[in-house]
Amino acid sequence: MASLELPAGLVGTTMGPSLQEVDARWLMAYAAALGETGAGYFDTRRPAGVHAHPLFPVCYEWPVAVAMRAALPEDISVRSVHATHDLRIHRPPRAGDRLSVRATVTRVEPRRAGAYVLSRYETADAAGEPVTTTEYGSVYLGVGCPGPDAGAAAGTSREEAAAPSRATPAGDVPAPAWSASVPVAAGLAHVYTECARIWNPIHTDAAVAARAGLPEIILHGTATLALAISRVLAQEGREPGAVTRVTGRFGAMVAMPSALTVRGHAPEDTAEGHRVRFDALAPGGGPAIRDGALWLARTARGSTHT
Repeated sequence: MASLELPAGLVGTTMGPSLQEVDARWLMAYAAALGETGAGYFDTRRPAGVHAHPLFPVCYEWPVAVAMRAALPEDISVRSVHATHDLRIHRPPRAGDRLSVRATVTRVEPRRAGAYVLSRYETADAAGEPVTTTEYGSVYLGVGCPGPDAGAAAGTSREEAAAPSRATPAGDVPAPAWSASVPVAAGLAHVYTECARIWNPIHTDAAVAARAGLPEIILHGTATLALAISRVLAQEGREPGAVTRVTGRFGAMVAMPSALTVRGHAPEDTAEGHRVRFDALAPGGGPAIRDGALWLARTARGSTHT
């Protein structure tokens, strides 16, 4: 049995609201950190304003994520690693938005590596209309769960609880239709941290990373996922506003400098839109992102990448 254990009654815990103001400077900085060059990300003369990168929501969700971790004992909170991500974009965030972000723990269950905690981040605009919803899964390494079935929020089946990280339906996945190498610069983690306003020192402070048992600083999981999303959009020739959903699981660490290999499949028509499955391999060949999928609207929320 693990010597550390999550507190009982964690499911249902809520945090927020956290009020966040989105401006063009933040949107542009995030895009620049990812190496985007399209004018749509930077031209403030556009009537609709600059684009938000599809993964920009991680930026305004971060303060609530920090508060959620801070609610746990420190010797447990420092063991958190981002494991799964499922983002639904109801409408893209934009400059001038005043957003309210709330988080709720919806599931807790044991895994081989530790305790899996799934939280739902719900973001609404000033009118109360939904902007994004994220199912954010973390594993607390070496931490146990309170009781044999600490489990799921009401209404979740045992089958769903057994595989919360599955991003795409079961079945054979064909060989990738394309692959591309994406460079990871030596200073990318530092640039991403400042531009995203996401501060986690294991990504930028070698001493902190060493105390956490890492051989060196590593790239943020969300940065890795964002780079992969950018490559998929470029391959498909679509604007960021076309993205309605992104899912994926995090795996191998990404060191710097290095390069990712992003591999994608031909789009598939689904009830949610055109789905593009993808993954991203770390330099050693391990899956940095696995079971990745991106859904694109059939109608023109965005059609050309500019």
